[in-house]
Amino acid sequence: MPIGPLMIEHRLIEKVISLMEKAVSLAEDKKQADPDLIQWFTQFIRNYADQCHHGKEEDILFKGIEKKRISKEHETIMGQLIEDHKWGRKTTGELVAANEKYGKGDMKVLPEIIEKMKALIEFYPRHIEKEDRHFFIPAMDYFSSEEKDALLREGYALDSKLMHEAYAEKVSGIEKQLKN
Repeated sequence: MPIGPLMIEHRLIEKVISLMEKAVSLAEDKKQADPDLIQWFTQFIRNYADQCHHGKEEDILFKGIEKKRISKEHETIMGQLIEDHKWGRKTTGELVAANEKYGKGDMKVLPEIIEKMKALIEFYPRHIEKEDRHFFIPAMDYFSSEEKDALLREGYALDSKLMHEAYAEKVSGIEKQLKN
């Protein structure tokens, strides 16, 4: 999977994380959260960041790299990235569970919601930096031009199943909502 599409996806994830920061700030100020907005954030993380983006990394890029002889450093980083993905899934699941309780009227879980959102807000920039600066660019050296093209085609096939444009539109709408 050539790095261009993956890095473009990172920019949208960063934008959503920035919106999550604003939502957390509002929740702390108002001592209440918007469960529908939190649900959207978790759906975005599960569907776009994890299924689409991490799916490409794990199912396409990492599987391609596993067939190569890579440096110990890149092997270690790839292992860390896989563990990061698992942590992100677990934390997002915990946020979903807390938000469901909150949506049913359990106001005592608001601190847990804020804590889980802050954990994700802190996690994603570090994770993205690790991928952008320490893995994706050097990983491309392991592939021939033909292999890169094949990885890209696999990525586009996965993308055709997902809805990039719908998420980008929703992000714009939430940006406007949180400005007011």
